[in-house]
Amino acid sequence: MADAGADPVSTLHRVVPNTYRDSVALMAISAELCSREGVASASVVMATPANLANLAVAGLGLGLSEFAGAKPSDILVAVSGTDEACAAAVEAAVELLTARTVVSGAHHEEPAASSLQMAVSQDPGLNLALVSVPGAFAAAEAEKALRLGMNVMVFSDNVPVEQEVAVKRLADKLGLMVMGPDCGTAIINGVPLGFANVVRRGPIGVVAASGTGLQEVTSRIHALGSGVSQALGTGGHDLGDAVGGISMLHGLTALERDPATQVIVLVSKPPSAVVAANVLARAQATGKPVVVAFLGADLASVTSPTLRVAATLAEAADIAVQLATPASGGQAAQVDNRPVAAVLDAAAAGLDERRRYVRGVFCGGTFCYETQLVLRDHGVTTWSNAPLRAEESLDNVDTSVAHTVVDMGADEFTQGRPHPMIDPTGRNDRVVREAVDPTTAVIIIDVVLGFGSAADPVSGLIDGLQRVGWSADRSAGWPTVLVSVCGTDDDPQCRSGIVDRLTSVGVLVAPSNAAAARWAAHIVGARGRAERP
Repeated sequence: MADAGADPVSTLHRVVPNTYRDSVALMAISAELCSREGVASASVVMATPANLANLAVAGLGLGLSEFAGAKPSDILVAVSGTDEACAAAVEAAVELLTARTVVSGAHHEEPAASSLQMAVSQDPGLNLALVSVPGAFAAAEAEKALRLGMNVMVFSDNVPVEQEVAVKRLADKLGLMVMGPDCGTAIINGVPLGFANVVRRGPIGVVAASGTGLQEVTSRIHALGSGVSQALGTGGHDLGDAVGGISMLHGLTALERDPATQVIVLVSKPPSAVVAANVLARAQATGKPVVVAFLGADLASVTSPTLRVAATLAEAADIAVQLATPASGGQAAQVDNRPVAAVLDAAAAGLDERRRYVRGVFCGGTFCYETQLVLRDHGVTTWSNAPLRAEESLDNVDTSVAHTVVDMGADEFTQGRPHPMIDPTGRNDRVVREAVDPTTAVIIIDVVLGFGSAADPVSGLIDGLQRVGWSADRSAGWPTVLVSVCGTDDDPQCRSGIVDRLTSVGVLVAPSNAAAARWAAHIVGARGRAERP
């Protein structure tokens, strides 16, 4: 990154015509460019009208008229920083984007498949297609894959809901499944797809309308010593009235028929009441134990002996492992969740009187949502860009007021920038700002590991805190920093190594996102329940 005191002197653009890369690949290239010395910001995107507008919002657009001829099938590289750094970064991006891949066989080489039809002709056994094109084109590609006999994972977002309904109804008619749109995580036959973690195979199947929710549940199942048969994403709109839970219902049927699946876990934010009733009836009909984690939903009426309700993601994993481990006598091995009341009390006692508020800074939208639920259950009302209730919405997403929890992966923070799971720079900057705010008592952060996530998700965070003098010394009066690390030791980043690095500088690492929220509520509890100024 460019030095804070050296203003960027130029913004350089390059159009790479008639080239396609999926959004994960483009975000990874953007993050690599951002990490270069002398580069202040960078974005590599498909040249759709929406992306061009987002670049303008991010300060990388300059005169959009000069790109009037750019087409959605082109890629636009935009970099700001010093002249030399911009030029080198643009050339590096073009080289990465134009590299050609070949598939080597025993006796020949041939170009990588450039269409779904070509891929199926090369390997008729293919049964899953990953679609990651601009949202306006995703449904058409998904339909092509379905008609070729393949299940589909649609990573793309911004797909019109009527198109989602159409492709899901087609899939249902053909006996296939559409995961998504906006499905970022799945584990199929042990293979992690999108933002997923490395977990062992085992007896527990998961169907989730939340990517980070799926990651938290599957990673904790792994930590508890069990494993995952299949983990299916549905996309965040599946359980709304318009879609009707088509994908979750199909996932339930698939796991019911799967002999390797003994226990099923369902994960979502609150679904439509009608859809929830249909899903729960179908879950009961599977005849297998089903754990339901519909965060924030009122499921008090659920009394079926085969359905178990979990209030948090961690609890869902705990119950599932218990149900899948009959030899334990109902007691599964537990992640260390012992209370740290003495440490938390010491943290509260060392705070300056002005430090009264919780500040949550999240990469995962479901972690942001779950944290608000837990804090609310402990009497702490929060403000957010993704609030539990509309009246608790932040007036300015860049400014915290009282107890504030923000989702840094929301659109307003990612326009023209990589998602914070890929490049946590923006998240780290927000954490530092909260740390130096004299009213902050405790900061909650999620660190999400796995494929697609940053190779080193904590160095920037630690460096930023140390740069402003943050200390874990309870007598120094700084806010306590609480982190939950979602992932496993088998992930590329290695969870235990990340935890060791965080704890070595005095950060408190909680065993789950929900536990971090409870710890934060404990610290501010002694300060009373502050109202919004």
